[in-house]
Formats: sequence, C-alpha cells, structure tokens
Amino acid sequence: MNEKRVDLKAAILNLDSLPAMPLVAQKILRLPLDTPEGEQQLLKLIEQDPQISARLIGLANSPLFGASKKIASIPDAAMMLGVNRVKSVSVGIAVMSTLDRHSTGHMNIQQLWLHSLGIALAMCALAHAMPSRGRPLDDEIFFAGLLHDIGFMVLNYIDPERSDLLQSRLAAEPDRPITEIESDVIEIGHGELGAQLAQHWDLPDDVVAVLRYHHTPDSAGAHAGQPYIALLNLAEKLLPAFGISEHVGSDIRPQEWSVLGIDPARADKLAIIVREQAEHAKQVATSF
Repeated sequence: MNEKRVDLKAAILNLDSLPAMPLVAQKILRLPLDTPEGEQQLLKLIEQDPQISARLIGLANSPLFGASKKIASIPDAAMMLGVNRVKSVSVGIAVMSTLDRHSTGHMNIQQLWLHSLGIALAMCALAHAMPSRGRPLDDEIFFAGLLHDIGFMVLNYIDPERSDLLQSRLAAEPDRPITEIESDVIEIGHGELGAQLAQHWDLPDDVVAVLRYHHTPDSAGAHAGQPYIALLNLAEKLLPAFGISEHVGSDIRPQEWSVLGIDPARADKLAIIVREQAEHAKQVATSF
C-alpha cells in the first residue's frame, strides 16, 4: 500500500497522467458573454455537442425552472436558464465527461452528479440570503458547486482500484469523517486531487481553493475561495450524505451563518429551502 501511495502522489504531480481540458470547455471559457456575438458563439458550440445539448435541454425542462412549454432547442434552454448558467453547466458537463474514462466501479456517477447539482443549487439558495453587497454571482457559485467533488473522478481516472477501495470504505463507515478515511486509504484527499487538476487546467484561483479546502474551511489557504467555501460547507452540512457517502458532520455554529452576513435566526427557514432545492435536484439529475 505504501508503494501505491507514493505512485499516486507522483501521478498527480505528473502532468502527463492528467487529462487535457476538453476542447469544447476551453472554447466556452474563452467566450465573452457580454456581447450578442459571444452569446451566439456559445449557443453554436453547445449545439455542436450532442451530450451537452441533451443534458441542458433536460435541465431546462425540469420542474425546477417551471417551463410553460416543452423546451426543444438550445436557444430556448438559454432563455430559460440564463446564458451564464448555461456556460457553467456546459463546462461542468464537458469536464466530468472527460474524466469518465474508466468504468466507475463502486463510484456511482449518477449519485455524484446528484450530489454536485444539489449542493450547487443549495449554495445559490443560501447566497440569496446574503446581503447583496459582496454576494457572488449565481453562475460563479453554481460552477464552484458543480465541480467541487471532481477529485473523486480524478482518483478514478488515475487509479480505479484505489477509487473502488475508497468508495467501499466510505459506504462501510458512513459516520466517520471523510478526511480520516481518505488519509487511511489514499493519503491525498479528493480535494487536493481536484485542485491539482484545476491548476493543470488554469482555472481561477478561487475555484482551485474551493476544490482544495471545501472540507477544511478554517485553513489559511481557504481565504482565496471565500465566500464559496463557506456556502459550500453550510450546504453540505444541511444536506448530509446527499447523493454520495461523504460524512462531513451536521453541527453548524452561529458564526458560520454570520460570516456570510446571514442572521443565524434564519437557519431553520433556510434549511427548509435547501432541502427543497435538494428535491429539485433529484428531479433534474436524471437529465445529467
């Protein structure tokens, strides 16, 4: 096991072992969305990718967005979802599809999508309770939430055998903190694996920080990923073991609300809203 652990550390530092960012994601990320031309280029790129197109249309037709008619085209989906959200979801779909190279074994990709989508929606709901000044944009929050656990897929990409072992241990010890189990099984946490890939792909520093520190929000380096990390940490505590086996505890201190400018007295009401978002995610996840 020690030899394998060294191999995994070497692999994540070896750029040749990491996949290149999918071309469609590179093109989408470079597009300026503040012009009609940029928006049109975005829609054209998506229309050329059948997988992204199908999933976006499925998302737009979900009860979450309350479409009054059947959405059948990418322009209609963009009208329903908003162009910035379309961009975030499209990149997320492209990235996760690229990492789905091996049989996922014990890692349930559908449940990982459900978890990622549910947390992203919950983060947006919590952010709406923040003071408008200093509140991040929804598409940025959604992107961070959708990609936060991509390290699980990085592990499966590099070492499917150890990925299976980790998933088995997580399922067998549902009440044990995930950081402890990862320390035993893979030594490098999925947060660090995801962060290394994000750096390899030149994603923004705040996204890298979200991936690296979302289970350790009190770390000094987590400052670069705030307030996304604080929102994510709250969302995961309010939705324990949602979609995947990932014990993070459920005790929330008043200061975890206050740091976001949210009155802790609103905690119960916001918890209900977050659970409602989780139910929406279950209805949407089948399109992913």
